[in-house]
Amino acid sequence: MPANLTFDKLKEMVAAGEIDTVLTCIVDMQGRLMGKRFHAVHFVNSGYEETHGCNYLLATDLEMTTVQGFKSTNWEAGYGDYVHKPDLSTLRLVPWLPGTAMVMCDLLDHHTHEPVPISPRAILKKQVARAKALGFDVMMATELEFFLFEQSFDAMRDGNYQNMQTFGRYNIDYSIFGTTKEESVMRDIRNGLYGAGILVENTKGEAEVGQEEINVKYSDALDTADMHTITKNATKEIAHKHGRSVTFMAKYHTDRAGNSSHVHQSLWKDGQPAFLDMEDTYGMSATMKSYMAGLLEHARDITYFLAPYPNSYKRFCVGLFAPTKAVWSTDNRTAGFRVCGERTKGVRVECRIGGADLNPYLALAAQLAAGLDGLERGLELEPATHGDVYQADKVREVPRSMDEAAELLWNSKMLRDAFGDDVVEHYHRAALWEIEERDRIVTDWEVRHGFEQA
Repeated sequence: MPANLTFDKLKEMVAAGEIDTVLTCIVDMQGRLMGKRFHAVHFVNSGYEETHGCNYLLATDLEMTTVQGFKSTNWEAGYGDYVHKPDLSTLRLVPWLPGTAMVMCDLLDHHTHEPVPISPRAILKKQVARAKALGFDVMMATELEFFLFEQSFDAMRDGNYQNMQTFGRYNIDYSIFGTTKEESVMRDIRNGLYGAGILVENTKGEAEVGQEEINVKYSDALDTADMHTITKNATKEIAHKHGRSVTFMAKYHTDRAGNSSHVHQSLWKDGQPAFLDMEDTYGMSATMKSYMAGLLEHARDITYFLAPYPNSYKRFCVGLFAPTKAVWSTDNRTAGFRVCGERTKGVRVECRIGGADLNPYLALAAQLAAGLDGLERGLELEPATHGDVYQADKVREVPRSMDEAAELLWNSKMLRDAFGDDVVEHYHRAALWEIEERDRIVTDWEVRHGFEQA
């Protein structure tokens, strides 16, 4: 169910005055929705064909700074336009905004009308097509964790993000009574998303004070990335309507666990699970084993796409359920990769490395690229790691810093072969900018640490 609105139905609703606004949305490097609010009449008359936007939207940071050093766009090139081409198969209602529908757009070159290679949606589509050429359909899901706060976004900013109060006062992991207290917000999130054609399975309290989790039904890879992006945006908008705020930061507080975005993945062929072999001890087919071997061999190279900011690496702490070792195990939450649903048709790989700050298109594409490389090369799967993986010695480590991840990204032959040099170099520049800003900016901790004592 990739959407819940056809173009013909949209035209009917516009004519009846039920819809007056259509959001045309692209995805930026950070995985956020960017675009325009169309008067619905103009959209159904002609705007549905295409619109345009400045190409700096794929060359800014979280604060929308015009970062220099990108080959694709810069002051010298004049910051021209990309075409925003609506994908009408993604039309959907936006129940939490009155009289509003939305559509996802692909980015095309203004002159050639070819897909923009560095755009997140195009990067994922390329890897999905690669899997399709091998005869596989790609099924994925992402779990999303976030913290829900009592204060509004504006109050948080005006207060310089001090004295932040989570909605929950204690750990309500799986607690029914605890989650009842925040049901006014969480119910609207579930029902709003469901009304937008996003098949929410459930929400729950997570394992940290004030933390929530939302789970959306397994789907094809592109639909999953679209739903992930819309879910994050909707959660922020619905919280805002309630006068509350949320954060998807990987690590918002030194003494709190981080926010993850686990990625579940499997390949299917002719409607059957290509990862399943009931003759195997764990029910894992040779296809699954080679795919997993690719994930493991390239786990360090692709970490940037799972942890895209310096803050992301502060989540990797022993004992807080974020992995520190890029190994695999079965139903073991201390490993970077966990086999779930063993010996069932739902057998799949869960990558536990990614934080909730990731861009889902890039993360899913990187996972696919690594797994498909293992499959194409027929890699053999290393033995599973058992027990407390945090304590495992001499095993593959998750990179511990942005600097390390950026270097691994730059030097990855697999990613250059899969994505292209221009894509790798573009996102490497984005990584370097984050490092440059981290090294430039004086933090509150530095002032507290050294103001008097230094």
